[in-house]
Amino acid sequence: MYDRLLVAVDHSEISTRVLAAAKGLALLSKGQVWVLHLVEKEVIAQMGDVPSESEKEARQLVEDAVHELRQAGVLHPEGEIRPTTFGHAAREILADAKEHDADVIIMGSRGRSDFAGAILGSTAHKVIHLTDRPVLVIR
Repeated sequence: MYDRLLVAVDHSEISTRVLAAAKGLALLSKGQVWVLHLVEKEVIAQMGDVPSESEKEARQLVEDAVHELRQAGVLHPEGEIRPTTFGHAAREILADAKEHDADVIIMGSRGRSDFAGAILGSTAHKVIHLTDRPVLVIR
């Protein structure tokens, strides 16, 4: 089964369902979970990198997710927050999956169609097409 789960979360409503799915899989497999949150930054001329959220907001999101997993009985969940440039989240998720040798990537989708995903370049769409490991996409 899945012994090493990478869970990508953000501040969307879908992340609640993503975490629930990860919790269920981790409890079934007694697997280790890494919760990853990427703070996307826009590059704006003369302002440099402008983060989409505060460090405190990002840290709280990950701490809450790790706490919820621990409370459910998941063994040793860990959290990680990393900055990335807007549009590069898929690349970071794939790098993290490789670094932790994740057996599965669990993430949310905002529900765009494949056509819209291709045009808009959704993160889930990119991860699905670029990874060499299973991806569980929650809608």
